[in-house]
Amino acid sequence: MSALRAKCPTCHTLTAVAIGPDYQCHACGREFAAGLVRVPRAWGDATGQNMAPAARMAIPWPEAATIEEATLEEQIVALGRELPERPLVLGGCCCSHVGAVRELARRHGRIGVVWLDAHGDLNTPESSPSGNQWGMPLRMLIDGGDVDPGDVTLLGARNLDPPEVEFIAEAGIRQELTELPERIYVALDCDVIEPGELDVFMPEPDGIGLDDLETLLASLPRPVGAGITGATASNRNEAALPRLGHALGL
Repeated sequence: MSALRAKCPTCHTLTAVAIGPDYQCHACGREFAAGLVRVPRAWGDATGQNMAPAARMAIPWPEAATIEEATLEEQIVALGRELPERPLVLGGCCCSHVGAVRELARRHGRIGVVWLDAHGDLNTPESSPSGNQWGMPLRMLIDGGDVDPGDVTLLGARNLDPPEVEFIAEAGIRQELTELPERIYVALDCDVIEPGELDVFMPEPDGIGLDDLETLLASLPRPVGAGITGATASNRNEAALPRLGHALGL
């Protein structure tokens, strides 16, 4: 499916067409602020595949693409190729953000990242205790030169490995909201939320409440793209995630 044409979540026809960054369904007339890209794979051990079904949940954005490549490198390339002008990525694990941010940085030049996650996602293959790539995507973007660490804001992180703590200090990554670049991507791992308020893959205590998270997202400048990852598939999540996407203006 082309990123310019998508399946309308209202009338279920392939008649939602990109008009600039937005979509409009030529069949039923509904308009949307973003195109949905599903990225099911989780790049770690077998337990991570519990995140994959979350990428197939029914949420009300037109489906622009589904990315199911055999390797992470192929996924990153395919995601960049299929990315709508303003994407909402639904993973899978946080590696789903890499191709989206990389392509948006290519299009726009400087881009800021607001990364909401109970974990830092700043490990390398050498520093990671588990070796799971889902603990490395933010570091991939920084080391790859896609994002300057000074343009990264990491919020809600409360389970950090010692090498991640050292890297945050050395690289100058911010952990509170201050002035942001003109264009931002918002990466939301659902484990940033207080356990029990959403169904997530790696819950961590002392998270932010769902209502407070919605308020926080609404306070951000409208992003050029966003992604939601780290959830498990459930009816509760299908009901709640649209609140968060709409809070971002998507």
